[in-house]
Amino acid sequence: MFTGIVAAIGKITSITPLGGGADAGVRLDIHAGMLPLEDVALGDSIALNGACMTVVAKTADSFTVDVSRESLNRTAGLDAPGEVNLEKALTLADRLGGHLVSGHVDGLGTVRRFAPVGESMELVIDAPKELAKYLAYKGSIVVNGVSLTVNRVSDTADGCEFSINLIPHTVAVTTLKHLAPGTRVNLEIDLIARYVERMLGMDKPAQ
Repeated sequence: MFTGIVAAIGKITSITPLGGGADAGVRLDIHAGMLPLEDVALGDSIALNGACMTVVAKTADSFTVDVSRESLNRTAGLDAPGEVNLEKALTLADRLGGHLVSGHVDGLGTVRRFAPVGESMELVIDAPKELAKYLAYKGSIVVNGVSLTVNRVSDTADGCEFSINLIPHTVAVTTLKHLAPGTRVNLEIDLIARYVERMLGMDKPAQ
């Protein structure tokens, strides 16, 4: 589990195919930036842009993960060198500054607008139809591993459009600063919404 509070910005420095063919995954080498790795062991989880990955090798300032083709097909930002948001797995002694995050990307959104509004930045994202029902005013959403609050939701024919206000600090300490219209982003819905849907579904008669 994670909180959606980015601990550091890392950088994918190399990508190595794990085999031949269209179904092969890749091995990513990531420079950890300011993320301390002293307490990270092989097999531990680290979220990259909101996607939970397993550490398979490490040095004093970098670590390595293997990413399956399935994960690559369902995420954005893990298939090329560049900056990524990093967060180590939550411990029971940590502060829950964001919200409970599983590190499982539910779908991809597309940035529609990213522009200044007063002292903040407004981020508007198009979400696919299968995720639209989970997005609500003042609800939580994870964008590229960052826990954020939804300020507006408008339904569309293909899903919904939702808006978020980013304070300067969030922009400065995450990779969200690089977003632009057309950029695809990883989305994870609020964990509580999954359980609510399941409970409501259990009350319906079997078909």
